[in-house]
Amino acid sequence: MAQQARRGIRVPDFLPVLPLRDVVIFPNIITSLSAERASSIEAVERALASSRIILLVTQKDRDCDDPEENDLYRIGTAGLIVKTLRIPDGQMKVLVQGLTRARVLGIINADEHLEARVETIPELGTTEKGLETEALVRNVRQLLEEASSLGKNIPDEVLVIAQNLDGPGRLADLVASNTLANVADIQRVLNTIGPVERLKLVYSLLTQEIEVLQVQAEIATAAQAGANNSQREYLLRQQMKAIHDELGESSPEDECREYLIEADSSGMSAEALEEVRRNIKRLSRMQAESPEAVTQRTWIETVIALPWKVSTPDTTDMDELERTLDEDHHGLEKVKERILEFLAVRMLNKNSRGPVLCLVGPPGVGKTSIARSVANALGRKFVRIALGGVRDEAEIRGHRRTYVGAMPGRIIAGLKEAGVSNPVILLDEVDKISKDYRGDPAAALLEVIDPEHNSEFRDTYLGVGFDLSKVLFVATANVTDTIHPAFADRFEVVKLPGYTAEEKLVIAERHLISRQRAENGLSLMDIFVSSGAINRIVSSYTDEAGVRELEREIARICRKIACRHVKGDVGLVRVTERNIEKFLGVSQHAPTRALAVDTVGVATGLSVSGSGGQLLFIESLLLSGKGKLVLTGQLGKVMEESAKTALSLACKMTERLGTKSDLSEIFDLHVHAPEGATPKDGPSAGIALVASILSALTERAVRCDIAMTGEITLRGAVLAVGGIRDKVLAARRAGIRQVVLPKANAPKLSEIPKAFRRDLTFHLVDTVDQAMELVLAPVSVSIPQKKGSPRPIRRDSERSGTDHAPLT
Repeated sequence: MAQQARRGIRVPDFLPVLPLRDVVIFPNIITSLSAERASSIEAVERALASSRIILLVTQKDRDCDDPEENDLYRIGTAGLIVKTLRIPDGQMKVLVQGLTRARVLGIINADEHLEARVETIPELGTTEKGLETEALVRNVRQLLEEASSLGKNIPDEVLVIAQNLDGPGRLADLVASNTLANVADIQRVLNTIGPVERLKLVYSLLTQEIEVLQVQAEIATAAQAGANNSQREYLLRQQMKAIHDELGESSPEDECREYLIEADSSGMSAEALEEVRRNIKRLSRMQAESPEAVTQRTWIETVIALPWKVSTPDTTDMDELERTLDEDHHGLEKVKERILEFLAVRMLNKNSRGPVLCLVGPPGVGKTSIARSVANALGRKFVRIALGGVRDEAEIRGHRRTYVGAMPGRIIAGLKEAGVSNPVILLDEVDKISKDYRGDPAAALLEVIDPEHNSEFRDTYLGVGFDLSKVLFVATANVTDTIHPAFADRFEVVKLPGYTAEEKLVIAERHLISRQRAENGLSLMDIFVSSGAINRIVSSYTDEAGVRELEREIARICRKIACRHVKGDVGLVRVTERNIEKFLGVSQHAPTRALAVDTVGVATGLSVSGSGGQLLFIESLLLSGKGKLVLTGQLGKVMEESAKTALSLACKMTERLGTKSDLSEIFDLHVHAPEGATPKDGPSAGIALVASILSALTERAVRCDIAMTGEITLRGAVLAVGGIRDKVLAARRAGIRQVVLPKANAPKLSEIPKAFRRDLTFHLVDTVDQAMELVLAPVSVSIPQKKGSPRPIRRDSERSGTDHAPLT
């Protein structure tokens, strides 16, 4: 009946237009629409006044309020207005039934509404029903059922109608209008004229829609499961919170909240704050007692505890700084002067990027205590980092957090211990850093001390940058030879020489005795140590450049007196030079002393080691053989080369003296340096080697009252060497008062105290000949020859003159 009625309705060529938002109307579909705009209400009223047929066209843009021709699709549906209803708010509800597809040929504005010239598109029929069409119809019906089972809101009557429709075109329109969600896709179905092609398009779009529905169903299922787990976790957390409250402990939520508050108030960098917040969020999702949570908590607490913005103000009173250094250390005037200059520059320029001071000197001369005094004078915290024997790079940069027992490096740990961002950090014993397969710690320290890079020092454990530019680094070493070259390049070396006996006396009286007295529970009324006793300890019980052994001996005396007090023997105990053996016993220490008599083949050289200056005896001995040179005494490569050079010079000098020694055919020469357990190296023993070898060749004794040092060349020149002050002090301690030095080292004599220069005689030479004139005893001797009787090498009257008066 309805179909016959529709066939009798003629669609006019001009129809009022009702623009639609987000909806597409198909033929044979009855739909309720809402007309809200004035132009839409006017179009409905115009259609009611004429044929009751209106053109239903969808807008391309739903937000367009006054659509024009280009804002509408070109194909719509001519619909019959079945019923209208006016609403008090001015809107109009319209019930329409789609009649046929219509193509818009043109649109005009007429009386405040749109008017369209249309061309109807009749529904194409199918002449025969093939297997492909039948299969397609069944698949679409099946997909429609599946969409309904997946939660698509499809009315039951639509499902019933779809099962009874055989025409592919009407089935496609029914399914598209009730299942598809995308307006553009629905419009594509409306634009497709052929029934079979239209149904194929609907099948494809419906397949995609079902895939979306399946994903939605999976998400909904997972969300439901997650919601259930969240509810269960919430209940468990509430129970845990109640347990923590009962035990008086903070809950994980409270703990994370406290971490966030502490992080925000710590003053850390934006990068560090973001990383901490991210890790706190991760911690809140972990089980409180799991190993991962413990590691995470430790990292967060470490980062928050760092002194990001905490610092101490520096003292700017230079007089107070100088007074503090003088009170803590006797002597070392040039060292203290350089430190004061360094600190003055830092005061004037807060952003100064000067080099790091490296205090180099023998053990016990006060390198560590000077660094501590600098910290005290500036009012800064002091941190000592012992680097001796460190061979793992992780000791400096820290470990990765993925390792069990991971921790930050020593630098960050030291800052955390100090609690401020500008302490004085002492890098102690930098010359004893080792390296192996775990990396080179010295290379890792480059970033720490380099002012160009340490403002963003990145510890491996922290994973964020930390500013070290405010830290005052001071390094110490015994020698500079073993320091990494790139590492040493960042240092300004300040050398601390060994103490003289007079300086040790003052240091003991001012510092050592009072300190050991306090440490051993004694007072001024319990012990008195005389100056003679201290001098006796220095000369007979110690042999060092510093005062460490001296302090140990004083501590031994104090302990013995403390034992007396405990036993009841109370009273002042005087320790003098005469009774020193009652407290320390007979001296077991045999200090190196000069030889008592002039000896053939033995020369007294001078050397410097990590423990200060010392005598170095060089012994040479001729043996029957075929010219072989034997070197013993753990001589290093450089010293072996010096010995070979010395042998060549000595042989040449015997020829110039008028006698040719055929050494290669008669003798072997054995050169030895005593104390063979101690390695020896360096070129400064060159003069001593020549003197020893030449003495052995000529059987002319070497003077025992002269010590010598200097590097030699094959031309017979004497070159400058280092450690002059320590070497001269070593000679003086051994009782030697005459020293042969290279003339090039003359400026270094100013480093020797004036009091010592008055009772020492310095012979400055620039050739080996001049040195030999001084150190060889003036005795006429002969060289053993292969044939014939011995003949004299040189007589006293034949000695060539030098810059010095002849020594007798």
